[in-house]
Amino acid sequence: MSETTTEGVSTTLAELSAYAGADLGHTPWQEMTQDEVNAFAAVTGDHNPIHEDPEYAAQTPFKSTIAHGFFTLSLTARASQRLTVTDSKANINYGLDKVRFPAPLPVGARYRVGARVGEVSEIRGGMQATITATVEVEGAERPACVAESIVRFYA
Repeated sequence: MSETTTEGVSTTLAELSAYAGADLGHTPWQEMTQDEVNAFAAVTGDHNPIHEDPEYAAQTPFKSTIAHGFFTLSLTARASQRLTVTDSKANINYGLDKVRFPAPLPVGARYRVGARVGEVSEIRGGMQATITATVEVEGAERPACVAESIVRFYA
């Protein structure tokens, strides 16, 4: 097998199968900010007050504004970046199998993204890996998001 580092795993197409079941580690902790949530709302047009209005959100069960589910899901892209296939000419996000949002990601909370390689298989022209990404919220019992993504690596 190739190298596992604090940035994740670096391997080749020929050795990728050996990483099935491997833990890719976690991104550094960082804080979810209201500015980021507002920017996501502006791009997507999702202006639900639970995301943008702190006074409104304080009256909800969440007690504060929270990141959009799809914003939280987008953070899982950082998980697939923890797997580098050095001889791949193109890497693509092929899709998602299962996505769940067990808990919110509150504005002001610290989060990180962890990743684990699942099934690895050969496809025409390369390899495909399922990566389970988990968005963890510091101090929370449940993650904000768990998603199984499929990434293709082409020779």
